[in-house]
Amino acid sequence: MRHVARGTPAASLTTEEPVGAGRRDERSKATHRTELFLLAAVLLLGTNPVAVKYAVSAFAPLPFVALRFTVAGLLLLGVARFLGSGGGVERRDLLTMVGVGALGVGMTNMLFTSGVNLTNASDTALLYAVVPVWGMILGSVLGLERPTARGMLGVGVAFLGIVVVVYGGLGGSGSSLEGNLLVLAATVCWGSYTVLSLPLLEKYSPLVVAAYTMLFGGLAALPFALPGLVGADWDAMGAGVWAAVAYSTVLVAAFGFFAWQRGASLLGANKVLVYQYLITFVGVASGTVLLGEGLGAEKIVGGAVILSGVYLARRR
Repeated sequence: MRHVARGTPAASLTTEEPVGAGRRDERSKATHRTELFLLAAVLLLGTNPVAVKYAVSAFAPLPFVALRFTVAGLLLLGVARFLGSGGGVERRDLLTMVGVGALGVGMTNMLFTSGVNLTNASDTALLYAVVPVWGMILGSVLGLERPTARGMLGVGVAFLGIVVVVYGGLGGSGSSLEGNLLVLAATVCWGSYTVLSLPLLEKYSPLVVAAYTMLFGGLAALPFALPGLVGADWDAMGAGVWAAVAYSTVLVAAFGFFAWQRGASLLGANKVLVYQYLITFVGVASGTVLLGEGLGAEKIVGGAVILSGVYLARRR
């Protein structure tokens, strides 16, 4: 028979440990759900360059961006309102979302889509691996994190890898220097988004932030897209093109974007980094398997150097 100290509440003997265990189980389940969301996002975001490249073979890049993100933003906003989390955004924050969405979604994807149209999907995936480095640089400039010697070394190594991949664009085989530079510029804008959206994510759910910034990003691209929308040959776009548009809009932009935001906000940027590596791997693999893109030495070496640099820069 277990001895009970005098004055010990009886309830504590029967509820304290189970409650603690229950909370741990809930946290564990929540973490597992988040990781499953991230794995789904990895598959979607990794294969997106292939879908975008196929879509813009018949759909002009800028109209594609405007249509894709306006529709995706409206879808997410509808989901947010259905779940009861779509309202209550302060006017000041709404203006911030306009700016963050225009830069981080609109500008990012106008550059990204135009770049993918000119270069290959595997180069795009490799260059996008450097996004966390841009986020770290901007965070240091804004005083959000203190630069370290390892971090600066990682930035330097990552830039070396970028040079190798971008230089490979001079060699042909579906790769393009101009396209690679456009994609690289897109990574700067996207890295900025990951930092500039942090204050918003402290006040609002990832779903709300994703919905509004995506919608405003699509609307920001609309003025640039109007000539292409008016002059588009809609009859020439087959079912395959529309399937690629739907995949990139509904699954990648709406669900994938939200899943990534949710994972980053719950697990933290550094824990999510390994999933960034998986996106790169899936992107290169899908470009090679689905589009028949070659894997030259510059891609293998450049990709390995970029990932090593990102690891050094973000390691804690």
